[in-house]
Amino acid sequence: MTDTSASLRIAFLTYRGNPYSGGQGVYTAELTRQLAALGHRVTVFSGPPYPHVDPSVELVEVPSLDLYRQPDPFRVPKLGEFRSWIDALEFGIMCTAGFPEPLTFSLRVAGLLRARRHEFDVIHDNQCLGRGVGQLVDKGWPVLESVHHPITVDRRLDLAHATTFRRRLTLRRWYGFIGMQLRVLARIPRVITVSESSRRDLARDLALDDSRVAVVPVGVDPTRFVPRPEIARVPGRLMTTASADAPLKGLVPLLEALAKVRTEREDAHLVVVGRLREGSDIPRTLDRLGLTDAVRFEGGISHDRLVELYAEAEVAVVPSLYEGFSLPAIEAMACGVPLLATTGGALPEVVGTDGDTGRLVPPGDPGALAIALIDLLDDPAQRASLSAAGRRRVLERFTWRAAAEQTVEQYRILLGLDDAG
Repeated sequence: MTDTSASLRIAFLTYRGNPYSGGQGVYTAELTRQLAALGHRVTVFSGPPYPHVDPSVELVEVPSLDLYRQPDPFRVPKLGEFRSWIDALEFGIMCTAGFPEPLTFSLRVAGLLRARRHEFDVIHDNQCLGRGVGQLVDKGWPVLESVHHPITVDRRLDLAHATTFRRRLTLRRWYGFIGMQLRVLARIPRVITVSESSRRDLARDLALDDSRVAVVPVGVDPTRFVPRPEIARVPGRLMTTASADAPLKGLVPLLEALAKVRTEREDAHLVVVGRLREGSDIPRTLDRLGLTDAVRFEGGISHDRLVELYAEAEVAVVPSLYEGFSLPAIEAMACGVPLLATTGGALPEVVGTDGDTGRLVPPGDPGALAIALIDLLDDPAQRASLSAAGRRRVLERFTWRAAAEQTVEQYRILLGLDDAG
């Protein structure tokens, strides 16, 4: 492994760093904390919502119009909120059903960094790939890019589940930023992704040469995600994480599976860590399946509460149709919760394929999910075995310390400080 002792000055870019929803905020906070622990100086530049970074990490807030903030998404800003042409651009793109944040954040942060070239050795961009990042590359900044999985997968699945022409048209406009990201990505000298599955998908969907892409799995802090044996499991308790009720996350197949499970196990119920989007179809799905009283959503919770929820669950479920990795999977395993996941994307890499560390079923198959859930709920010995083996797998393979060390190796290769790669 590369010597990580020589201190580097790192500008870490994330266009949104929500600490409670989605993986970007977790990735930003945990990776930068470990980079700082290795002795590097890390400055995070983030758009809202801002991440909760460690005191050892400097946070530079990059304000925007924050057009998607809760509880008022797609809001109309007051005239006095417009401070620059970038603000006008941000609002204009939203008004035409586009998603402006990758572009507008990148333009703002490029302006902030223009006079600070002497302060940093490397830029680490967390899947923004906006035009401003391309400008930084063109000006000679060494840029490492994190691409967790190709956003083209999200677009493909969303379009496949769209039921009207208007919805398909809106989605194509929303994902209009992908063309920009592909153009910028073509100019990035070095890329890291989180799994071999994502690496293959990047080659297929984005025509990325393997020689430019390294696999650096993400991780957990095994001292924070721990079993809590003093907390009793709740009979029939299932748990899943869904930052948004998008088709990609497979929440609807899981709900259909739960309805089947409850015909044999009346105590089966589900806690979803996350919030529903405005206008979501999920409440209608719950009503259709008779699950209104069997499903609870918890969003914006603390880390301690999250670990408590894992401790209360008899089974954790990752029902995704596709995952580039899956932080919820390794968080559950680290907490000693028996895991049921699908074979979508990188999940077999994460969970393991031998059946000893987690159960796997095909994605989008409520019947297979239901059969596996009933089997697990009725078999305490199997749950205990999966619980112990899952935590061992995480400790051996998936920690933030290891992720930080491997990321530094990639910085040094990019900077020509290492002959590897």
